[in-house]
Amino acid sequence: MTTPIAVVGPTATGKSDLGIALAERLGGEVVNADASQLYRGMDIGTAKVTRAEREAVPHHLLDVLDVTETASVAAYQRHARRAVEEIQAAGKVPILVGGSGLYVQAVVDELEFPGTDAGIRARLESELARVGAPLLHERLATRDPIAAAAILPSNGRRLVRALEVIELTGRPFSATMPKPGPARYGTVMVGLDREPDLLDARIDDRVRRMFAAGFVDEVRDLERAGLRDGLTASRALGYQQVLASFDGEYDLAEATALTAQGHRRFVRRQRSWFRRDKRITWLDAGAANLLDEVLRLVTP
Repeated sequence: MTTPIAVVGPTATGKSDLGIALAERLGGEVVNADASQLYRGMDIGTAKVTRAEREAVPHHLLDVLDVTETASVAAYQRHARRAVEEIQAAGKVPILVGGSGLYVQAVVDELEFPGTDAGIRARLESELARVGAPLLHERLATRDPIAAAAILPSNGRRLVRALEVIELTGRPFSATMPKPGPARYGTVMVGLDREPDLLDARIDDRVRRMFAAGFVDEVRDLERAGLRDGLTASRALGYQQVLASFDGEYDLAEATALTAQGHRRFVRRQRSWFRRDKRITWLDAGAANLLDEVLRLVTP
């Protein structure tokens, strides 16, 4: 069997552990689908798998970007699909693991990535800073109601991209969005989730352990490596809050609380994103027989 498996869902549900367990049982290799884990040095704050775990099971697309580089879904799509195909060619099972919905879609769906225009992008980003995301969302709603319905009014970066594509191509941004259909490569899609209260408690505990494990020192080291210059890395949950505490906006106790709050909100966005995908079979991440349940789904 070389059919890929995608393990998706909200953060802190145990996706990484399940991915490793599946790889060990099936003879597979893991392909990262977490945008923040693409970055070298962003380890504690992203709950990245350990060196020992990577030595036991090969992992692809971890630590491939410096924090000064901007993550690109189009580039990720090329590299991730190549990894999946190379793993299959070696007779092994590709296991896509992560909670970045667009990155998962980039692998399993026919997702197009039109070009960019620096001038248009800069003008729209300037406008975003001046008038705010809700007004850009109103404009998108008049030009492409389908895209507006799929993009949160608070997601300024995505709104800028949608309006840029419309202006650049003369086509609706929704024309580039994935169409429902079978997952590429026949990928079996498994979603992990827990009861909201239980998951919130796990997130609070994870964040406390992050800070106790030296997360602040990690951010200081990355700041020296240029983290503030990174358009995407500097905005990652936790890193953004600690940088703000360095600037005196609030103390580390509040940075910890805001990081946990941000993760809890992010979980709700992840849940909303993935629950729309009817190809995903959802399982209780806390089930004692979780691995056996997944193996029943993916093996003949």
